Amino acid sequence: MFCKIGLLLILAFAPRCLGQAAPRDAASHVGKGYELVQQQRYEQAAAEFLEALAIDPALIRARYQLAVCLFALGRPKESFVQFQRLRQETGQDPKVLYYLGRLSLLALDYKSAIQLLGSVAAAPPFPDTAFYLGCAYLGQGDISAAISTLEHAAGTAPRDYRIPYRLARAYQQAGRLKEAEQAYRRSTEMREHYNGAAQELVACGKALQNQSIAEAQTTCQRMSDPNDPDKLTSLGIVYGEHGAYEEAIHPLKRAAELDPDSFEVFHNLGLSYFRLHRYQDAKPALERAIALRPDFFGSNALLGAVYFALKNDDLAYSTLVHAHELNPDDPESAGLLFKEALWMARDRYQAKDYPRSAEFLRQAASLHPGDPSVHRLLADVYDRLGQQALATEENTKAAGSGPSAK
Repeated sequence: MFCKIGLLLILAFAPRCLGQAAPRDAASHVGKGYELVQQQRYEQAAAEFLEALAIDPALIRARYQLAVCLFALGRPKESFVQFQRLRQETGQDPKVLYYLGRLSLLALDYKSAIQLLGSVAAAPPFPDTAFYLGCAYLGQGDISAAISTLEHAAGTAPRDYRIPYRLARAYQQAGRLKEAEQAYRRSTEMREHYNGAAQELVACGKALQNQSIAEAQTTCQRMSDPNDPDKLTSLGIVYGEHGAYEEAIHPLKRAAELDPDSFEVFHNLGLSYFRLHRYQDAKPALERAIALRPDFFGSNALLGAVYFALKNDDLAYSTLVHAHELNPDDPESAGLLFKEALWMARDRYQAKDYPRSAEFLRQAASLHPGDPSVHRLLADVYDRLGQQALATEENTKAAGSGPSAK
């Protein structure tokens, strides 16, 4: 099946080098921006989202990502302007209110932070919503509300070491010194656990680099905590980075069970299956990744290749079109889209559905304008549709083109 693809997309574990960029549309700027966010290159990502908005100011997802990048870059005033506009345009989207609440907290406007974060606390858009709401109560001096909110946060995000630290401060201000000491101790233990996990990750990577996979597993299994999705995700990713795709599957599958809303987990699980040529298994993982982040180029390109391998041509075509819109400079996804467009064009031609055949051929011609075989096929289709002027134009293009692309 994989011979139909004739290429292997390597998209997630390392940055890619792009050739000279052609003029982009808004979707391609959004796609590039998402890639840069994934690499935590927020300054460059913000520039891409700004370019997208210059082309289409109504592109809400680009404005949201721009606002998040500005927030991450420590530019709260600019971020606030973008989120305020989004608040008007989206009708009180919970994610927008969350960020406005955090911006209010940074500005020490505790009343506004409580109002904003409290308005989304019942169905929080992010797991740390209750933590920041508790911080706002603590800053305002409402110790009772701070304690109850932070205790709730500790139950919903048990691995966040920031929560017991803030809770300890609240207990201390309430005169509950014994509980404060216990919370401080818990915070220290959790932070040390976090630091230990980082050291284990480095040790695992070094072992995989210098030893066989079987030997390295002795070191890497220290990270295999069946109840910690963060450690499991990190373990799966480091296995993938070193070519141990089979070994990556188990920790990533378990992480997906524990954290079903993690894009990182499903994207890398799908990639691991793809590398193992297990396309049927890769499909649901990548579909979930795209449901979580629809405009991430890597997941779209991979899923398009998976659909192609599984001969699901309609979905392969639409997914690859979107991937190409997100990153028109990528030669592998463009090449696969070209093959799929020709496949679909010939299928529609045999069914005598000439208008659809022409649509697919125009897509193929836009990707490989110098391929005479495409222009000849398109001329034939136009001739059957009775569009003689277009048929003549395509025959002229075919005569002026070089050898057919293979």
